Amino acid sequence: MYACVSHLARMRRAGAGYFRTRKKTMARLTAFVLLTIPAGAQQQPQSQQQAQPQQPDLTTASIEDLMKITVTSVSKKEQTLSRAAAAIFVITAEDIRRSGATSIPDVLRIVPGLDVAQINGSTWAISARGFNQQFSNKLLVMIDGRVVYTSTFAGVFWDTISDFPLEDIARIEVIRGPGGTIWGANAVDGVINILTKKASETLGGVLVAQGGNIDQEAGMVQYGGKLKQGTDYRVYAKYFNNTNLFDLNGQNGADGWHQLRGGLRMDSALSSKDSLLVEGDIATGREGELGFVLPSVTSPGFVAEREQINIANGSFESVWNHTYSARSDTSLQISFDRHKRDDPQNPETRDTLDLDFQHRIAFGGRQDIVWGLGYRYTTDLILGSLTVAMNPASRTLQVVDGFFQDEIALVPDRLYLTAGTKLEHNDYTGFEVMPSIRMTWALTAHHMLWMAVSRALRAPSRNDTNLVLNLGTGPAGPPDLVRLYGNPQYQDERLIAYEMGYRTSLSNRLSIDFAAYFNDYDNLQTTEPLASFPESTPAPAHVVLPLTYENLMYGETHGIEIAANWKVTDHWTLAPGYAFEQLHMHTDPSSADTQTGPFVEGAAPHNSAQIRSYFNLPANVTFDAAAYAVGRLINQGPTSNVTIPAYTRLDAELSWKPWERASLSLVGQNLLKNRHLEFEDVNGALQSSQIRRGGYAKFVWTF
Repeated sequence: MYACVSHLARMRRAGAGYFRTRKKTMARLTAFVLLTIPAGAQQQPQSQQQAQPQQPDLTTASIEDLMKITVTSVSKKEQTLSRAAAAIFVITAEDIRRSGATSIPDVLRIVPGLDVAQINGSTWAISARGFNQQFSNKLLVMIDGRVVYTSTFAGVFWDTISDFPLEDIARIEVIRGPGGTIWGANAVDGVINILTKKASETLGGVLVAQGGNIDQEAGMVQYGGKLKQGTDYRVYAKYFNNTNLFDLNGQNGADGWHQLRGGLRMDSALSSKDSLLVEGDIATGREGELGFVLPSVTSPGFVAEREQINIANGSFESVWNHTYSARSDTSLQISFDRHKRDDPQNPETRDTLDLDFQHRIAFGGRQDIVWGLGYRYTTDLILGSLTVAMNPASRTLQVVDGFFQDEIALVPDRLYLTAGTKLEHNDYTGFEVMPSIRMTWALTAHHMLWMAVSRALRAPSRNDTNLVLNLGTGPAGPPDLVRLYGNPQYQDERLIAYEMGYRTSLSNRLSIDFAAYFNDYDNLQTTEPLASFPESTPAPAHVVLPLTYENLMYGETHGIEIAANWKVTDHWTLAPGYAFEQLHMHTDPSSADTQTGPFVEGAAPHNSAQIRSYFNLPANVTFDAAAYAVGRLINQGPTSNVTIPAYTRLDAELSWKPWERASLSLVGQNLLKNRHLEFEDVNGALQSSQIRRGGYAKFVWTF
């Protein structure tokens, strides 16, 4: 079901006697998720005509090369990974190719400290540093800088971007920790920026054919060429069809889905100082789910119902870069996004326009300044049902922002201080300020220490302020009706984060990346009762027992994240990692909510770990494997006690290039068990599925 019922199950429990809980679906998820700084990797050429690769091959690059990978998401400018004052992890094109993943969410599993769990065939719960749920609202996700979260609930519909062509991704930069000073509200616990390859890197043709037991059939056709001197383009079409997973009883989960996507990108060198990027895509699909609905006012609570949802999305983006000199350049980005979701309970159409301008200028030999202005305009139409609605059904929202950041070389090439702030105005809470201060200290050429203090905000959404959700009859049964209202006075959720990290190359074969953090949250969401009142519509006449959102919870989280990259031999690389986190939530004495705190504390694993192996064999054969150990999830409270058992996931891929322009891969996923749960959707509106063991074959031909 639809996003605005994201707190459906919790609200039913939070009434503590107002309503019945839905039947408990099995739960679980998570502990050991390892990590690694996957080394820079070569972007695989798609034809003999392609541009030179930007990153060295993971399995052949030196550790020193890996630390020189260029990133842009920390400061909105290019800087080496070793200089970035943030817990950033880079997934390169080679990592993606050798992961065996078929979707962006599965690719993200390799990031340390990022909690990735699949709920059903087309739905994921993804977050950084806690607060995971189906509609995570503290993680900002972008494609080439274009924000893809929806203002309905300030989260991401992962099914709208999960099938983006992996062959066209240059790298994915994942920041664990706040990025509000640069990216604004909702970049609270993390930032994911998916950066695609330039058109000049994908010249020629590509044909991809794939088939398996879950990813039953999939394929892509792409061609890139030159329109004229200085202008390159690519166009593609991609289709996939995924079968159903298992429900909690091991039967058909009714959550299969298919999607067709097409897109283009064009890069032009307008002059020696100007470049223009134009890209866009359009997608349409249909997905199934087992959702929860309220059939009538007199119903005791939600009942499960199989639903089919049509989704359609389109986007357009243009970026104009101008270079004044080696010390000054500007960028102007314009993007438009249309999202349509024909959910039977809550059909939605949303249009979003974003404008972003930034200017980088260097002063003297010690200061590098980046400043910018931004504007967002979004309008929606959300048609409701008895179960869930928005009041009003249509609303237009605007956000205006500006930021300033200055990097100062206190000791050139050794000690850098970066200070900045973002000033943002939204229609809910007015002006908000998000400052940060960061420092990097190069102890030696192979040892770097960084520290940061930041303030970040999660701005209210339509779900927080305008929701109307009927939950079911109260403790006395009909004619009592429990209802959850959004709160028009809902405030920002606030974070002050303290971070530190250490990166080192212990030898030319071993590197380690360590990060530690303490997060102090305030004004977090709770659900509180209001005074009851009579109502005659919808019939029959009944008494409404209302609940609403308030900002009456606060808390602390702390943890560590360790990644390593070890070149065991010239042909074998291991990338292990480990993450630990602990959450402590508290409610204000005036709060009656006893459920939200325990849910937040138990929705993410305390421990997670992984290890990935890359092995190059003779005759252009590679064998790669990844093991993910995920500890249990526990959601305890007065009316619920749901546990998702720990599990270990094993993926493996055998790939062979019989000749330069063709490759054949055999991939196995979830090899250790026939099926397992990864997330219990107790905070959402659909039944969880059990993830199946899968396998597929893939053929790629470039021409």
